[in-house]
Amino acid sequence: MNAPLRKASIVILVLFGLLFANLNWVQAAKGEEYRTHERNSFRLRDVEYDKQRGNIEVHAGGTSTEAVALSKSTDGRLRYQREYPFGDVYAHVAGYKPVYGTASSVERFENDYLSGQSDELFTDRVRAMFTGEEAAGGNVLLSISKAAQEAAYKELKENKLGVKVGAAVALDPSTGGIQAMVSMPSFDPSPLASHTQADTDAAFAAYDGDKAKPLLNRAVAETWPPGSVFKVIDSAAALEAGSTPETMMQAGPSYVAPGTTHEITNASANVCPQQQISLIDALTVSCNTSFSRLGVELGRDVIKKKAQDFGFEDEALTCGNLKENSGLTVATSHVGDVANADGTEDKAAMAQTAIGQKDVRITPLQGAMIAAAVANDGVQMRPYLVERLLGPDRTSTHYTVNPEELRRSVSSDVARDLQTMMESVVNNGTATSAQVEGYDVGGKTGTSQNGVTDNHGWFVGYAMKDGKAVSAVAVFLEAAGNGGSAEATRIAGQILKAVTSERGGN
Repeated sequence: MNAPLRKASIVILVLFGLLFANLNWVQAAKGEEYRTHERNSFRLRDVEYDKQRGNIEVHAGGTSTEAVALSKSTDGRLRYQREYPFGDVYAHVAGYKPVYGTASSVERFENDYLSGQSDELFTDRVRAMFTGEEAAGGNVLLSISKAAQEAAYKELKENKLGVKVGAAVALDPSTGGIQAMVSMPSFDPSPLASHTQADTDAAFAAYDGDKAKPLLNRAVAETWPPGSVFKVIDSAAALEAGSTPETMMQAGPSYVAPGTTHEITNASANVCPQQQISLIDALTVSCNTSFSRLGVELGRDVIKKKAQDFGFEDEALTCGNLKENSGLTVATSHVGDVANADGTEDKAAMAQTAIGQKDVRITPLQGAMIAAAVANDGVQMRPYLVERLLGPDRTSTHYTVNPEELRRSVSSDVARDLQTMMESVVNNGTATSAQVEGYDVGGKTGTSQNGVTDNHGWFVGYAMKDGKAVSAVAVFLEAAGNGGSAEATRIAGQILKAVTSERGGN
């Protein structure tokens, strides 16, 4: 090779080297920045909406399903429009997918799958290239029961006390699959999915500026004092300490805990005025004075440990896709410190804590999980929403949930004693309106004070058939006042009836 040709070759090699280095710099270091640059936003949106996003579906009886979020073709620049045919009924479960803004709930944590970008759908994308089919996103089947969800929504919205804020959760105790999740007030997601930014911004501003916070999913994102619902935890601790449902406890019209002059009384003068009452009867009539004494006797450490066994203080809990450990972030339920300034146990606070007051806070999901653990013979399952991921053409299944045991809350023997006690509450006590014909129903009502508004109303419970847990439910009504727990109980009964009706009564 002569000298000019050799020099030209070297120059060409250097140029190729520089080109190669620059290509790698652009791809590796600047690629993400260029892809997401605001000047590319229109193109990115066009690409995303150039193919059909998958459905979010729920069980609609038997083997049938129904889409609660779907995409329909348009004649506009963006080829597909996201729609929510049931309005605000499934809003906090399905979420929303705006063109301009951030998605929520299932639309958010299953975005890659619904949009078709997931690695799970690689073969579907390749097949579409060769067959000429239009690429599309995958479909997400939730564990939600259409009958239970719609019953929960209707009964909450049309509650007989005119309460505007509340939540309801139902789940399958044996799997953890969420059967219903409603937060009130709700919202219609469709305006948030508008193709017009001004309309989207206006809808979001209206929802976000609403003092009632309709975008907040109160079933998982907010906590309240549970009131007498917490007596289920006390009862579990007492049974594990050697008591039986027939063990006699001190009762009476009032109780003053050590270290205070504050007098704890019962809901009314005719509730456990006698000096002695059995543990099962104390739960049945919701005797405050007995359970406050019990909490002080068992002590802070025992009660807090038992609450943790049921899921309190779990800061890592999510509710969504078990495989990805993704989903809705669940606010942590707390017992509180129950401590004096020097760290020793505050027995006066313990007396209040034992009846679900002072610093005790739970989410409605936590309430349902307490009842579920009792119904499932002491085993608490990890809650989930995503049951299956189906391919775009629905002929392939890319994921089927494998339910996971989250923790053992109590032994099976203690769980069965608790079932006996909670069923006494429904059959003989404060929760008779939760009864479902042909099923064994257990539960516990709760009325909680917060010092600011009227009392809150609670009910947690479950339905069983032939010893098998069918559904566990929690209903919360904020500032419901007198009759709040009774109305929560009635609503829970309607949700349980919807679940059992969908099963054909079996």
